Amino acid sequence: QVQLVESGGGLVQAGGSLRLSCEASGSIFSINAMGWYRQAPGKRRELVAAVSSGGSTNYADSVKGRFTISRDNVKNTVYLQSNSLKPEDTGVYYCNAAGVVASTSSGSTRLLGNYWGQGTQVTVSS
Repeated sequence: QVQLVESGGGLVQAGGSLRLSCEASGSIFSINAMGWYRQAPGKRRELVAAVSSGGSTNYADSVKGRFTISRDNVKNTVYLQSNSLKPEDTGVYYCNAAGVVASTSSGSTRLLGNYWGQGTQVTVSS
């Protein structure tokens, strides 16, 4: 029912910028938190940034001051503005939606759980 689709990845030189987008679709009533994770070759997937439905944010220490996460609750879309990119930022970036609540046909709501997007590649050259 719920699908997350990322976009905006690509190849960029060190010091450049990218804006990633992730749209959640389906009969969604609300999403508690949305975030971005990344996985570099040979490394484990790690949290990059997350934002709650109320707008509270948290960032990995490695991206603080360079990346900004934001969301549009009406569009169920989360963004990651990535500035001053470094080669170590290279990896597959995955969108995550936590605490997804669906609207039901009876006019109620139902907690579904957590969902992942398919990922988008970000490559930063030196």
